[in-house]
Amino acid sequence: MFNFKSNSLFSGLRTLFLITVLSLVITSIVIAQQAKTEKSHKPAVKSEKAIKQGEKLNKNNNPEALIQTNFGDIRVELFKEKAPISVKNFMKYANESFYDSLVFHRIIPNFMIQGGGFDVEGNRKNPTHDPIKNEAKNGLSNVKGTIAMARTNQINSATSQFFINVKNNFFLDHKGEGRKYGYAVFGKVIDGMDVVDEIKQVPTDVNAKYGMKDWPQDDVIIESIEIIN
Repeated sequence: MFNFKSNSLFSGLRTLFLITVLSLVITSIVIAQQAKTEKSHKPAVKSEKAIKQGEKLNKNNNPEALIQTNFGDIRVELFKEKAPISVKNFMKYANESFYDSLVFHRIIPNFMIQGGGFDVEGNRKNPTHDPIKNEAKNGLSNVKGTIAMARTNQINSATSQFFINVKNNFFLDHKGEGRKYGYAVFGKVIDGMDVVDEIKQVPTDVNAKYGMKDWPQDDVIIESIEIIN
């Protein structure tokens, strides 16, 4: 004879089992997604404690710069032996908090990202120190991930502005006098190149105030640059 009560009990247990399994699957998916998100937003620096203690990532006894942006952190090794003038100049501006709240104002995805001279409103921030000697003859090449001094057409005109190469730009290297003099590399990204690659993809337009091309449509803010000796 058909036992209605037993069948109902079995059906209820099966439903409860299926609900439990489904809940476990959903929970696993959520946890995995959260872990993936946390990993993708992991800062370049291990911890604030490590920064305060002056922990460095390079093994060359070189100073480092922690460039903190609203896109993430970029850690740069500074070549004090090869580019002493450029490194001293960059560290001076950083230690004086000159770069705080400025932006990467020029972004060209197959070339470089440049910052250190304008705020989010497009106002130019005038440098506070004299231009420095161009160290492009130091033998360092403008390869992907290196940081170099920006300048005008005048060879020895670099002040506060810098750029990070997002591809190998050998044509910027020193090859002679005049227009071939080149741009001085003074460091390289050792952590956070994924942040640089994200920044280079930001859409650009023309800055209305200065008519500058390649101005990012979304603000790429340099929150601070801290020197780790």
